[in-house]
Formats: sequence, C-alpha cells, structure tokens
Amino acid sequence: MRIRALSVFEGIVYHCVPMDLANPCRPTLEVEAILREGDADEGPLLVSVADYAVMVGEETASRCVRELQRRGRVSERMGVRYLVFPTWTPVAG
Repeated sequence: MRIRALSVFEGIVYHCVPMDLANPCRPTLEVEAILREGDADEGPLLVSVADYAVMVGEETASRCVRELQRRGRVSERMGVRYLVFPTWTPVAG
C-alpha cells in the first residue's frame, strides 16, 4: 500500500490519500508536502490509525494493525494511535 502525505506538521500527517491499496498490511508513505524545520526531522512520521482505517476499511485495518503492532509500527501519542513511518530505514548491503 502507498499512502501520499499532503500535509505534515511536527511529525504528524494531517492530510493523506491512498495511492495504491495493494498489500494494506505493508504501508509505505510518500510525502508530497511542504516540510518546514521540525516537521520531519525529529523522528518518524505518523499517520493516525483512524485515517488508515478509512483508507483500507475497518476489517482490513483491524487485521493489519495487529500485524503492524507486532512489528513495532504502531505507537500512541496523547491518546491517539498512529502508524509509524521511519524517515530513514537502513538497508543491509
């Protein structure tokens, strides 16, 4: 699944749209937004689980979020659950 972020503020994606719904349990994030200092340089980018559920459907989201949580890709901030998208991912060479 590819999600396109349209607005980001302090690491949180506020507006996003699905670009490709294949493989919903393996979401990737593309950013097409103006990023200012502090928006993406302080850690991972976060997409709310609620936004994700709207994109993929409630049943799919329930199943995939459990899997993503096992992989450490779900976190909570101020009572809201988010999918975590690291800005840099090391690749073994």
